[in-house]
Amino acid sequence: MSDDPQAVDAAAAAIVPGDGAFGATMRALEERGLDSALLRLAQRNGLFLGICVGMQILYESSDEHGERRGLGLFPGRVSRFTSAPRVPHMGWNALEPLREHPFTAGLRAGDYAYFLHSFRAPVDEVTLAACEHGERFAAIAGRANVMGTQFHPEKSRHTGANLLDNFLRLCANGGVR
Repeated sequence: MSDDPQAVDAAAAAIVPGDGAFGATMRALEERGLDSALLRLAQRNGLFLGICVGMQILYESSDEHGERRGLGLFPGRVSRFTSAPRVPHMGWNALEPLREHPFTAGLRAGDYAYFLHSFRAPVDEVTLAACEHGERFAAIAGRANVMGTQFHPEKSRHTGANLLDNFLRLCANGGVR
């Protein structure tokens, strides 16, 4: 655990957990120089896992509390649910795997994960698994060594434990090849 950009520069992997708002998270990263350090990590093919708002900041932008730019590692804009039965989306929901990736090895259609969010990423070419809550959204996203979960794997029992194990296995094996 560190808020030191040099520690991130020396790391082979980073996990950015999330709890909070997109803009506040990006501002905190920028103030510490961690945004640049995380981008350097991704550019040198280091492993990066974003959780909840940590996944959202991987995208180009968000409209949470006004337009705000993200890290831009994934295309698209994170936006507020507009057709959800209730916001925030809180509780268990089933996942729909869309693409294979070593991070999602062992994930099956209908596996459940625990969500708590009001904003969602689009389903697009980086979406590894989608979910439905009045509208479809990216539940897991990934490209090469950059991955994210909209849900909290640490609260998602077997599904979350499997994904965290996969991430640690990728770390031990030097990433996605």
